[in-house]
Amino acid sequence: YDHIHLTASSAQEAVDWYVKHFGGTAGRFNRGDADQVEYPVDRVFYGEISVIFFEREPTGGSVGTGVDHIGFSLSNIQEVIDLAVADGAEQIGDIIEFSGMEIAFIEDPWGTKVELINDPDTRGLHHIHLTSPDPASALEWYQEIFGGELVQWKGALPAINYSDVWLMAAQARGQIVPTEGRAMDHLGWAAENLDDFEKVLALNDVEFKMEPRPFRGIRISFIEGPDGVRIEVVEPD
Repeated sequence: YDHIHLTASSAQEAVDWYVKHFGGTAGRFNRGDADQVEYPVDRVFYGEISVIFFEREPTGGSVGTGVDHIGFSLSNIQEVIDLAVADGAEQIGDIIEFSGMEIAFIEDPWGTKVELINDPDTRGLHHIHLTSPDPASALEWYQEIFGGELVQWKGALPAINYSDVWLMAAQARGQIVPTEGRAMDHLGWAAENLDDFEKVLALNDVEFKMEPRPFRGIRISFIEGPDGVRIEVVEPD
């Protein structure tokens, strides 16, 4: 797994906000021609995974799309909620207990729903939570395309683990709209070779929405997942 691409009116402000409340390291694009061009700070690194921000006004929040929210695991949930709400977030409901852990939800200032969970087994960026009319089929699709083992996370929810981030899926409530342009614009995986990856797509009757092309010294492409989820697949240099 490579990145989560969110949308915010100011990338720098969003980076600062996420580092302040969820940790991580602020950074910039640093592959390919990065030794010749200094790109602006537009992402937060959580280990090998980055949360990147498009600098534009989102067309809507993450709720109602095929990617309902992302989750961070923290030990001080109430403190994080208080500070985040004072800094422009909105709390959604109360802190509750789930599978022996405290969880809560907020919405960041740009419309992305964020779950806060106290899971001592995984700290930092914790999960991506899809919504689908058919959650089981959605997770099977991701497993077919991107691999990974489908397990019962904590014995409670079906999930796939990718590089220490969990991909989960829940039953959709109401109509689902595409992610493109919304606060949660797309998800991102990496492939060693996009030409080989195209063969995997063909075996699963999936086609590129954007054929592989050069970008800043790497190659990028886009496909569409179940329920209108936009997915970028990158080939690092």
